[in-house]
Amino acid sequence: MVEWFVWVQVIIAVLAGTAAIIVGFAGVKPNDYTLGATLLVEAMLLVQLVMAIIAPFVGNVATGSALEFWIYLVSAILIPPAAVMWGLIERNRWSSVVLGVACLSIAVMVYRMSQIWFVQLA
Repeated sequence: MVEWFVWVQVIIAVLAGTAAIIVGFAGVKPNDYTLGATLLVEAMLLVQLVMAIIAPFVGNVATGSALEFWIYLVSAILIPPAAVMWGLIERNRWSSVVLGVACLSIAVMVYRMSQIWFVQLA
């Protein structure tokens, strides 16, 4: 795993989530930008999935619980499509808030995954 990629992913998820929550509370329905930002987070998660699959073969293994890492990764991969589908079906201001909360939840999961990957847990 490349640590800088994880931090870029966290920053993008936080920015996308914060923006979506702000526009949601401002009464704005989700638009192509909020949906696109959530899908960008999903694309980065898919890249992270590929990196996690390849990493053990090149000698870079998780230092913490591999089970916890994979549970977070699979959960994080499933959340953005569900949030985007919610946004497309509902198209109300709360859909933007749901997109924002999804992105912020993913930021927390990705941060936790980076701790599992890079920090030896006791």
